[in-house]
Amino acid sequence: MMSTSSELQSSKANKPSARSSTSLDAVHRKTLTQFFSVARKSSLLKQSLAIIVVVLVLYAFHNTFHNTFLTPAATSKLENAFPSFSSASSTTQENQLNLQGKPVKVYLYDLPKRFTYGVIEHHSLARGGRPDDDVSKLKYPGHQYMGEWYLFQDLLKPESERVGSPVERVLDPEEADLFYVPFFSSLSLIVNPAQPASGSEKPLYSDEENQVALIEWLESQEYWKRNNGRDHVIMASDPNALHIVIDKVKNCVLLVSDFGRVKEDQGSLVKDVIVPYSHRINTYTGDISVENRNTLLFFMGNRFRKDGGKIRDLLFQLLENEEDVIVKHGTQSTENRRAATRGMHTSKFCLNPAGDTPSACRLFDSIVSLCVPVIISDSIELPFEDVIDYRKIAIFVESNAALKPGFLVSMLRGIPTERILEYQTELNEVRHYFQYGEPNGTENEIWRQIAQKLPFIKLTINRERRLVKRDSNVRDCSRLCSNQNGIITSL
Repeated sequence: MMSTSSELQSSKANKPSARSSTSLDAVHRKTLTQFFSVARKSSLLKQSLAIIVVVLVLYAFHNTFHNTFLTPAATSKLENAFPSFSSASSTTQENQLNLQGKPVKVYLYDLPKRFTYGVIEHHSLARGGRPDDDVSKLKYPGHQYMGEWYLFQDLLKPESERVGSPVERVLDPEEADLFYVPFFSSLSLIVNPAQPASGSEKPLYSDEENQVALIEWLESQEYWKRNNGRDHVIMASDPNALHIVIDKVKNCVLLVSDFGRVKEDQGSLVKDVIVPYSHRINTYTGDISVENRNTLLFFMGNRFRKDGGKIRDLLFQLLENEEDVIVKHGTQSTENRRAATRGMHTSKFCLNPAGDTPSACRLFDSIVSLCVPVIISDSIELPFEDVIDYRKIAIFVESNAALKPGFLVSMLRGIPTERILEYQTELNEVRHYFQYGEPNGTENEIWRQIAQKLPFIKLTINRERRLVKRDSNVRDCSRLCSNQNGIITSL
């Protein structure tokens, strides 16, 4: 028994306890954790060292490349090899400045007097006037194409009187963005009276000869030749103005009343500017009201016109016997202008059919009279449509609909007074756009429209320089054609 007990005690002493085994496992786990932690730290340290080495290598390479290849001499070679890099950046900055309101620089050509004041002098002489030693004192005669005079005079004003103008006159042509050619092309057309006195000799003035002489003068100018006239601006507001030489100036920015006599390859809405006629009747100064406007619809003008204007005679036939409608045949004269002023100032609506071309001066007479224009001219182009929504100030009637018996008058009689007053309010808001010679008037808006053409002008100049050959039979993709005038000859 004692032997057995002794053996048991010896066995217990030699066998490790459970508590002792658990303690050893914990020690082993702690050791392994410490080992892997050190390993991870070692790996991260290696990665960090590798990244630092790569950064140092890239830094050294950058300095070597900059010092070796981007020296002033090397940069100069790059700019010489690729000049568009620097010039394109400069051009972009200039365009951005122009869009932000920096005035566009305009050079006013000092034309020989035969193209400016000489035209006024011949107009005066043809009507019994006397020669003047200083023709610059002569007064430009009033007519609907006076815009050419107002733009010329605007550029002659001191800059202190041109506050807010989108363009700035420069005296050095090297500084100019655009070049203005102040030929009185529309006045030139009417220098010789339509009916000269009987027994008179051959007129001393020839518009055709003056047109040809103008082109000869322009083509001798350095700045015209530089870009083939693309950065030049010239007014041709009468549809027949410059008709002999229009192909010679078609690259210019043309200031026109419409495109009625201009071919597709001569004018477009993209490169040219639609300008308003100078209104020929007095501006209405009364209140917005229909109280003293007892006539429903008024028209006074030439009943018989060519081309699209043939619709006038058809409208006369429909309207001349309508109650509270006045349609009169009348040509330009002081007496007729007075009658037209009275008629427009006392009418709710004013009829504006096409003339020989889609536009007519009467529209702008209507606007300054606050007489709501009723426009019947399917192909008309209107000035300043980026700032004026004409649907708010005028009623547009398609020609075929207007020629339906009873349609036009019935439609106008159905317009409530409140709507007419809304039209008048809108007309009053925008009529300063059609007031030549007024502060912030028509001249400023025309110059703004011209200034907006500058990016396109630069585009066409650069495009022209890089084109080697162009198929003349393929339509030029750079143009946007205007509407073509429709002709209606019967009811």
